[in-house]
Amino acid sequence: MAREMNHISVLSLNLRFGLADDGPNGWDHRKQSVVRLFRENKPDFIATQEANDFQVDFLGQNLPEYMYIGKRHPAPKFWQDNILLYRKTIVCEDSVHFFLSETPHTPSRSFSSSFPRQATLGLFKVNGRRLICINTHFDFENPAQMGAARVIKEQLGSYSDEIPIILMGDFNATPESPCYQWLTGQEIDGKVGLCFSETFKPPYPGTLHRFTGKPAGGYIDWILFRGPLRLGRCNVLQEPIEQVHPSDHFPVVADFEF
Repeated sequence: MAREMNHISVLSLNLRFGLADDGPNGWDHRKQSVVRLFRENKPDFIATQEANDFQVDFLGQNLPEYMYIGKRHPAPKFWQDNILLYRKTIVCEDSVHFFLSETPHTPSRSFSSSFPRQATLGLFKVNGRRLICINTHFDFENPAQMGAARVIKEQLGSYSDEIPIILMGDFNATPESPCYQWLTGQEIDGKVGLCFSETFKPPYPGTLHRFTGKPAGGYIDWILFRGPLRLGRCNVLQEPIEQVHPSDHFPVVADFEF
């Protein structure tokens, strides 16, 4: 990815939690492919979802050019974090970890969510310019997704509208969903959403492949953006790394110009 002074590059990947019983696709068999994926693409920001503690530790040890936010301390054994890694040349001025619930600063779940879903927000300074990046993982059903989207809007109320925002993650929803439509500016139930722009154009690419290498689901891993950012390119990386797929989701990448 191009890394000029006025450009930033991002990569989002549902890491597939390391405690899953995935046999030959288990974490130990693919963790080196994850590191190589990140090194080859050299993004400024990496958003990973479903990361167990030992996966976060492994990435931290093997990607010394990055720092990260979003790891819960302490965490239950099976806990999955949404981690934001960023290059050490970037300054993190503020970070907030919150739950997509009615009590966002207490471990909790709301809106009939199956799991205590969460988000990691960072306020960064990149070459003198401020930027907000958010990494999140939504639940499966529409009420929980809409509730989560509104919680993110509330959290963004603490920051100036002039700061550009990149919102990444596994949303477990396609562009036909109410939460996508609301986040991209359509009115739902009489309320206007956050007016994010989309990186991809229809027909949208499939991003879930279940370790097959072929799309097995819709476009559920999004990179949305808002503010003074110009999209350069975006892509879904479908090729394996040395015949190993880093995850059961395809990585999604995008470049932006301030």
